[in-house]
Amino acid sequence: MTAASAIQLAPTDNVATMVSAAEAGQAVTINSGDGRRQVCAAEQIPFGFKIAVADISTGEQVYKYGASIGQATAAIAVGTLVHVHNLAGLRAGGDTGRTG
Repeated sequence: MTAASAIQLAPTDNVATMVSAAEAGQAVTINSGDGRRQVCAAEQIPFGFKIAVADISTGEQVYKYGASIGQATAAIAVGTLVHVHNLAGLRAGGDTGRTG
């Protein structure tokens, strides 16, 4: 199985965006301005979704594009999918009613 890929846009980002889908247990090459490294996908992560590239504690800010995009609502381990089930966005809460 070849490695999947993701891109990390800022060195302070604790997530990267998948540029190819990953299966659970698959290596994911994280491409950034600092070079390349690999993490292991903890679960299936679709194309275009976020993967944690650092452990993120409950309540910690999640950074993408060098800016906070929200707050972790649960502990997020490296290689885990980061999405609405573990992230409260800073933008409108949609139909969930969450605002933070």
